[in-house]
Amino acid sequence: MQRPGRASIYRVLFETETQVGRAVDLSIQWLIVASLVASAVDTLPTISAQAHEALRWFEHASMVVFIVEYGLRVYSAPRPTEFARSFLGVVDLVAVLPFVLGLGFDMRAVRAFRLLRLVRMLKLLRYSRAMRRYRMAFGAIRAELTLYLLGSFVAVYVASVGIYQFEHEAQPDAFTSVFDAMWWAVATLTTVGYGDVVPVTAGGRAFTVLVLIVGLGVVAVPTALVASSLTEVLREEHED
Repeated sequence: MQRPGRASIYRVLFETETQVGRAVDLSIQWLIVASLVASAVDTLPTISAQAHEALRWFEHASMVVFIVEYGLRVYSAPRPTEFARSFLGVVDLVAVLPFVLGLGFDMRAVRAFRLLRLVRMLKLLRYSRAMRRYRMAFGAIRAELTLYLLGSFVAVYVASVGIYQFEHEAQPDAFTSVFDAMWWAVATLTTVGYGDVVPVTAGGRAFTVLVLIVGLGVVAVPTALVASSLTEVLREEHED
């Protein structure tokens, strides 16, 4: 059973449906975004020494807020150990731990995962039903998506070996090995086509056309699967 003090903290930090909880939650979200923006601005080569120092102090202040927030969440949670071991709890800990220990790692990328906490804002927008539909839709086609992923890996490998055989002799620097050719295979199969590596032989170009045709299916299949599954979930909801 929670003591009154812990219960009050829990309501503020976890129950975002209340006015105070909503305000605190939104404030934390905006601080996360501001911290990420400040970290990016701090990398600009034209930034002044004064601005760099101000951003450094803001970074430290925001980290202190995140540390306090994490500590209060663990303290007020009905099952502190369970919260600390949850995905969001681990993300919060990993984001602040290097700062606490004084390590010199660049944690911008890890701290970006804190944006996943913005999912809580979906409750404020009443999107919980939509998220539940997506979860049910993906669960219904899990086997199909697994088969699709396996097929995609096979397609990437076949495309890599094929383009390597056609282009290695003509472009030994661009297609050094099958592993190097995988970059081209992924870019072509996903129809991105960066254009940094292109075939120059007639056989390579013909093979590329074939890979592009297959790539259209690679992109379309998961879209069709998800759309069909979502339609089925919506139909079942309307019937209920």
